[in-house]
Amino acid sequence: MKLNASLLEILACPDCKSPLRADEAASELVCTGCGLAYPVRDDIPVLLVDEARKPS
Repeated sequence: MKLNASLLEILACPDCKSPLRADEAASELVCTGCGLAYPVRDDIPVLLVDEARKPS
């Protein structure tokens, strides 16, 4: 997963607006607030709530 650090700084969860952190092992961006995990496909974050994995 190749994400620019400056891009990660400005991305926010579309649901709760909290910052996101990269989970390299799962190829996801995980919300630090609500915990939703957004997939990263072909190095492109898919920031759609309907596509997010809910925390377990």
